Amino acid sequence: MDTPVYVGIDVSKATLDVCISDGETWQTGNDDRSVERLCRQLVAVQPVLVVLEATGSYELRAAATFATAGLPVAVVNPRQVRSYARSVGQLAKTDRIDAYILTRFAEAVRPEARPLPDAETRELDAFVTRRRQLMAMVTAEQARLDTAPAVTRKQITTHIAWLNRQIGRVNSDIDGTVRRSPLFRAKDELLQSVPGVGETTARALMALLPELGTMDRKRIAALVGVAPFNQDSGKLRGRRRVWGGRAPVRTALYMATLVGTRHNPTLKALYTRLRGAGKSAKLALVACMRKLLTILNAILRDGRPWSPTTTLA
Repeated sequence: MDTPVYVGIDVSKATLDVCISDGETWQTGNDDRSVERLCRQLVAVQPVLVVLEATGSYELRAAATFATAGLPVAVVNPRQVRSYARSVGQLAKTDRIDAYILTRFAEAVRPEARPLPDAETRELDAFVTRRRQLMAMVTAEQARLDTAPAVTRKQITTHIAWLNRQIGRVNSDIDGTVRRSPLFRAKDELLQSVPGVGETTARALMALLPELGTMDRKRIAALVGVAPFNQDSGKLRGRRRVWGGRAPVRTALYMATLVGTRHNPTLKALYTRLRGAGKSAKLALVACMRKLLTILNAILRDGRPWSPTTTLA
C-alpha cells in the first residue's frame, strides 16, 4: 500500500520552498514558468494534500495553478501553522524549515481543501479590498486635519477630495462587476432582502466570504470568527470567547447588525432578550452577528429571500 504524500510550500514574493513528506526539499521561483513546472512535478507524485500559507496574495498564482490541475490545495492561516510549530518544539524559522513544518501540519491536521474563488469573485474581492483601503486613508487624513497646522490643511483637504473620487470610481467598478454576473445579481438580491443588510455589506460578503451558503451554520460561524469557544478546565467554567476568523467580514457584519437590531425583528428580539437577561451590549451584539450570519447562510443555501420564518438548520 502506497504511503500518502503530503506537500508543504513556504511562499515568498520571489520563491517557493517545497517539502514533500518523504523529506525531499527544494526551492523554485514564484513565477509562471516555475509554478507550471512545479505543478507537473506534484501531479506526478499525486499528493493527498498540498498546503500553502496565506502570504499577502503571493500564494494565489501557485494555489490557482495547482487547483486547476486537480490537486487538493489548502491555503491556511500562518498563525495556525506557527502555533503548530511551537507545539512540536520547532522555534527556529527559515524558509526550508517553514516548508517542512507545513508538510507536518498537513499530515497531522489535514486542513480541508477548499475550491479557490473563481476569477469573478477574485475581481470583486480586489475592488472591495481597495475600497476598504481607500476609506481607511480618508479616515486617517480626516483625523490629521483636526490638528494640522494651517500650512498643510489645504494639502490634506485636496488629498481627501482625491481619495473620495477614487472611492466613487471603485464603487462603480464594484457595481459593474455585480451587474455583469447573473450569479452575483441573484446573491445580491437575496442578501439585501434581509433587514439591516445593505449594498455595501452584501457585496463585501460575496467578495470576502464566497463559502457563504455552502457550509453548515457552525462551520461558517467558526470561519468568520463569531463562534464562541469553551474556556473550561476541570470544574472551572470560563467565559466563552470568539477568536480568529476573517476580520473584514466581521466588520461588515457588525455594521449590518447595528442596523438590524433596530429594524430586523428577529435580531431586535434577540438583542432585547439578551440585554434583559443582563448580558453586556458587546456579548449581545456578537450573538446577533452570529444569528445574522446564520440567516444569510441559510438564505443563500436555499435560494429564498428573507422571512422571519427562515429555516436556519
